[in-house]
Amino acid sequence: MTREYILPPVGKPLLDAPGGSALYAAGGLTAWEKGTGLLARVGEDYPRAWLKEIESRGLDIRGIKILEQSLDLRSFHAYNEKFEITRGTPVSQFARRELTFPKELLGYQSPPEVQKDARKPDFLAPIPIEIPIEYREAQAIHFCPLDFISHNQLIVAFKAGSANTFTLDPSPGYMSPPFFRDLRVIIAGLTAFLPSEEELRGLFWGETYDLWEMAAALGEYGCEIVVVKRGALGQSVYDVAGKHKWEIPAYPARLADLTGAGDAFCGGFLAGYKKTYDPLQAALYGNVSASLKVEGCGAFYPLDVLPGLAEARLNALKDLVREV
Repeated sequence: MTREYILPPVGKPLLDAPGGSALYAAGGLTAWEKGTGLLARVGEDYPRAWLKEIESRGLDIRGIKILEQSLDLRSFHAYNEKFEITRGTPVSQFARRELTFPKELLGYQSPPEVQKDARKPDFLAPIPIEIPIEYREAQAIHFCPLDFISHNQLIVAFKAGSANTFTLDPSPGYMSPPFFRDLRVIIAGLTAFLPSEEELRGLFWGETYDLWEMAAALGEYGCEIVVVKRGALGQSVYDVAGKHKWEIPAYPARLADLTGAGDAFCGGFLAGYKKTYDPLQAALYGNVSASLKVEGCGAFYPLDVLPGLAEARLNALKDLVREV
């Protein structure tokens, strides 16, 4: 969970708003189904009003651990007119657009391309002892990007509970060749592994350029479904047991802010899978969640769209699927 500062291609900037993978995934899931609990860490300076807002959206916040210290949770994203992430300091980005620089961003430094050592637990990652007892009765769990160690520990903890569906969005920090053998520990037993195309190609760098070969190789590690998130190209879905391959184009949405689209997809995928237990249908739900997210700013934008819009897009998208 972060405090987001976003400069979209057009429109007003979003300054200090609740964000982060957990909230975007929850927004994508809650567009279809309520009853989601959040597991995360924030500092004592995290706005209490935001927690109330999150709870008002029907989310369970008992799993949000408020640490007795201030934490720098700032996250900055700037996009150009092609909806590509632009590089440069926040100061230069605001100056380029002739916008007043917010004092809240003073001292902010963009994180490195590959996050900290993926073999060391991130201080911001939740730990098993912080999982509320009630959460251990959950039937389905989605793991947002975390370091390798935290993912492993949380998977083990939740597998001891009631859940029978596990989906995971890997961190780019461990999607690299040195981690390939270790990934079996995390992937074995997952319902769905949900990397981006960039992450997947990073893992198989120098080995193969065929996305289906990559998906099949990961399927041998013990997960049931591999979905490759491809941004504007949609998704490639691989059903491991049946060796089925589908390509789904991105729904032609009106683009406003791409932040969190991949996370919203993951949330929608989990909701769809719990409704249908079908990998293709689940991916369609995720695709629609992502399409709703990109049309506006904020993690909960998908919850404020016109009633029935998600279902209408789901029906329209079914006819665009291509089996490979």
